[in-house]
Amino acid sequence: MSAYDATARAEAALRRSLITPEGVDLNLRIGDAGQRIGAFVIDWMLQILCIVLFYWAVNWTLAGLGEKGSEHIKIIGLLGLFFLRNAWFIGFELSPRAATIGKRVMGLRVAARDGGRLTAEAVITRNVMREIEFAAPINFMLVAAFSGGADALLMLFMAIWTGIFLFFPLFNKDRLRAGDLIAGTWVVRTPKRTLLPDLSDNQAHGQFAFTDAQLAAYGIKELHVLEQVLRTRDRKTMQAVAQRIRRKIEWIADSLESDDQFLQAYYAGLRARLEQRMLFGHRRKDKFDKA
Repeated sequence: MSAYDATARAEAALRRSLITPEGVDLNLRIGDAGQRIGAFVIDWMLQILCIVLFYWAVNWTLAGLGEKGSEHIKIIGLLGLFFLRNAWFIGFELSPRAATIGKRVMGLRVAARDGGRLTAEAVITRNVMREIEFAAPINFMLVAAFSGGADALLMLFMAIWTGIFLFFPLFNKDRLRAGDLIAGTWVVRTPKRTLLPDLSDNQAHGQFAFTDAQLAAYGIKELHVLEQVLRTRDRKTMQAVAQRIRRKIEWIADSLESDDQFLQAYYAGLRARLEQRMLFGHRRKDKFDKA
């Protein structure tokens, strides 16, 4: 087998077909081990930097108050570390990009495996599981090692426990952590969004006049899905999506109207409406949010 064939097979093994609630068939690429490790290392380094700055700020504040504060710093630092470690991942993954800084750098994001919305419950679950999988056992081993009171059998058990969860993604085809498996999520590759010139060219679609109510039927998430459909340019997918949108907004097509023209026009109109509304503080994530 040539190197090219091996690379192609490896790439194909990470491809998945995801059917969205709108009936759109999207081809996604699962994030590989190298990308996920790279994302974690970036996030870890940034968290370490934040912790160092946090410790310095606490120490400086206590010194200014005339406190020695060694015990205070230790307690506050541990609480700050726990909060930062969890709030970092949960906060970033609950954002519209569904990705931490490390994931964004590596071109990854968290997505729901059923093609639906990524819920807060799923994000919280996958990240709370990280505490059980890695953080709590590793912290216990570090504290026990530095305090000199480590029990050899307990340390071995903790090491095996962490190792099982650490290598868990290598033994399932979707590269899922235990947290992903329970939460119904996966980490996928996010292609860079470079808009094609014709996708937002309103002048090319002057024959279409959508009402505000028709454009209000969808939100930002559907805009991104529609952009992907227009990029892929699969004829059957475009036809299915165009028919679904027409039914949704009660659009009557004329005999000369093509699915491609309709989708590009609706994309341009929807994007313009969302951008205009965001200027005034409105941000509709998807069709489930009220306009």
